[in-house]
Amino acid sequence: MNTSTPAASATPAPVDPRRFTSFAQFYPFYLTEHANVTCRRLHFAGSTISLLCLVALVVTMNPWWLLAGLVAGYGFAWVGHFGFEKNKPASFKRPLYSFMGDWTMYRDIWAGRVKI
Repeated sequence: MNTSTPAASATPAPVDPRRFTSFAQFYPFYLTEHANVTCRRLHFAGSTISLLCLVALVVTMNPWWLLAGLVAGYGFAWVGHFGFEKNKPASFKRPLYSFMGDWTMYRDIWAGRVKI
């Protein structure tokens, strides 16, 4: 009787983002959660719109631009995750590291280290 199961049929256990103790450990995981190019593009668009909203906030001093920036940033990202990546955003469990990851990935896209 063969009691072993093929490794290919085993589903890897989901990674809990709370296990990471530093951003340096978290960021490679963050990138694996953004493997879908459409998801990355939506993150990039949302981050860009958020920056434009921040500029509008400073120029107009209208606090509604802060809300607009948050809605744009998270809205685009969540559409990317739920609609294309088919995973839950890590921001639900590691909000600070996820926020840092968004902007690190944004920088890395501009630098050509992450492809869109």
